[in-house]
Amino acid sequence: MKDQYEGISELFQVMSHPVRLHILDELRRGSACVCHLEAILDRPQAYVSQQLRVLREGEVVQDRRDGLFVYYRLADERVERLLEQALGPVGVRREPVECPCPHCTSEGEP
Repeated sequence: MKDQYEGISELFQVMSHPVRLHILDELRRGSACVCHLEAILDRPQAYVSQQLRVLREGEVVQDRRDGLFVYYRLADERVERLLEQALGPVGVRREPVECPCPHCTSEGEP
């Protein structure tokens, strides 16, 4: 059984990458699909998926499949509190995201 210091240390390691932090910051707004995150990050699908795998394995995010799309959300409320402390409150997105998923095209929650 991990002690609390090991667990927190592992959480900080998972969150220590700038792109993973950006993904987590975006997920504070709600669920997002891989294509949405690709558009936000301006990174290829393989790279985004690799970062999401690390976050999933660290039990920081959870995924849910809906047809062809996989949606991710924060799985650990501690992460949301840490992001709030480190980055401040969730801001308003300045630019629209060009993403073809049903969530983004209908503006509904997946």
